[in-house]
Amino acid sequence: MSEPRFARYPSLEGASVFVTGGASGIGAGMVRAFAEQGAKVGFVDMDASAGASVAEETGATFAACDLRDIDALRAAFAELAAANGPAEVLVNNAARDDRHTWEEVTPDYWDERQNTNLRHQFFAIQAVAPDMIAAGKGSIINMGSNSWMEAVGGFPAYATAKSAVHGLTRSMARDLGQHRIRVNTIVPGWIMTERQKDLWVTEEALAAHLESQCLPDPIDPVYVVRMALFLASDDAAMCSANNYMVEAGSI
Repeated sequence: MSEPRFARYPSLEGASVFVTGGASGIGAGMVRAFAEQGAKVGFVDMDASAGASVAEETGATFAACDLRDIDALRAAFAELAAANGPAEVLVNNAARDDRHTWEEVTPDYWDERQNTNLRHQFFAIQAVAPDMIAAGKGSIINMGSNSWMEAVGGFPAYATAKSAVHGLTRSMARDLGQHRIRVNTIVPGWIMTERQKDLWVTEEALAAHLESQCLPDPIDPVYVVRMALFLASDDAAMCSANNYMVEAGSI
């Protein structure tokens, strides 16, 4: 592939951006990219050490938080708002795609997977929406997945949570749209984060997946990040209630 040349979005300069799960992987890429655009970035993550490192690198504001604890989420968002102003952009990025078989799932594990991958997205929206309504604008970006669209097995609780993100997006886009708040879903394919490469990418598995894509190259996390920048910017002012695919044509 040739070296990409990426856009700059003037509307993001000075914007207050909240990112969940910003200490590693795609989330850390989001923090870096929004900071490079001149945004005032605040992010949360349960990994305090990695979060502090990303904050030091980027100048972003970090609040350690376990998003499964909704009271802690609300307190962390209040801390970010006090530092950078109310959120104008929310990126609901945090998730964890741990593998599990359907036979081993218990009710407690099921609930934990929904809390990790879905519930916090709604409560993050609930936390930032009043200030966006007062401002008369905002962009909310939820992270979905193409895994359930491809009928991938091996993580039914995760796939269920991720499929529900699409319903959340469309419902909230209708409820908040009258205030010029846009709500969209990014749908990543198999993104080559360090976690994926460490845990699940094998030569055979990657070759099989690339056969399913229209495009022949593995997907670097930067392309998910670039989609988030576009959806957060004024360039996407008429985009809402939709899926924005970054999966190289695998669906």
